[in-house]
Amino acid sequence: MSTEQTAQRSEASPRCPLSAGSAPASGTTTAYAHYARMDELLALQHPLSPAETEPGFIIMSQVKELLFKLLHTELTTARDQLSGDRLGDALWTLRRAGRVQQVLLVSWETFSVLSPAEFCEFRDVLGSASGFQSAGYRRLEFLLGNKNPAMTEPHRDTVGYDAVVGQLHEPSLYDAALALLARRGLLTPDDGPVRDATVPYRGGAEVEEAWRAVYRDPVRHQDLHLLAEALMDVADRFARWRYTHLVTVQRMLGAKPGTGGTEGVSWLARISEHRFFPELWSVRSTL
Repeated sequence: MSTEQTAQRSEASPRCPLSAGSAPASGTTTAYAHYARMDELLALQHPLSPAETEPGFIIMSQVKELLFKLLHTELTTARDQLSGDRLGDALWTLRRAGRVQQVLLVSWETFSVLSPAEFCEFRDVLGSASGFQSAGYRRLEFLLGNKNPAMTEPHRDTVGYDAVVGQLHEPSLYDAALALLARRGLLTPDDGPVRDATVPYRGGAEVEEAWRAVYRDPVRHQDLHLLAEALMDVADRFARWRYTHLVTVQRMLGAKPGTGGTEGVSWLARISEHRFFPELWSVRSTL
């Protein structure tokens, strides 16, 4: 192989991301830390109390926010792939998203081992801080279809406000799935896909009937059947995450109000009953 051919082949080959971009200044950090900004990431933990368990609480809170961001990225990709009739790609993306959800679910285990006494050692330094204020989590709820304009208010005058409001106005993952059903002839546009994206999804009998047709003939509608079950996996894992959140808070706080003056367990109990993609749940009673 000539030198010119070798150079052309090298240019055409994908580069390892760790070798891409500018190299770190000599004597400052490693290429790995430079690429992923690890030194900056590891400098973001600043406990406000002498409690031995506060660093773990901060780190795992940050881990969850990073996982929210990753899950949002994957589910947005899946939504856009469905909108572009790339169902096979969307199914693969939802598979990746499921792995992220599994890690999120397991993350509660690090909080559940905090005894009430240990949590109370640093709870006061949280002040008005509450997970309820997470813009990343709110964007996920909106992306999955649980829209409520009032839920943008906790983020007003924050750096995340525009992103939360923007998500409110975008179609949800389920909107994209229903639009696909319409393009396949299982729904008419008036049966669900065309609606005000800023209001909570209410569903309808026509949507349930469309999914019933898919489930009753999974051979004919094989790819849509796979989509239905992939969406159910997302909804199922989210329901488990909410329930585990509820139990973890009960274990740490009992029935006391949540941090920042939120309702705590009573609110978590209510939200844990919510299910994304409701017709995928209700259709099971009719098969």
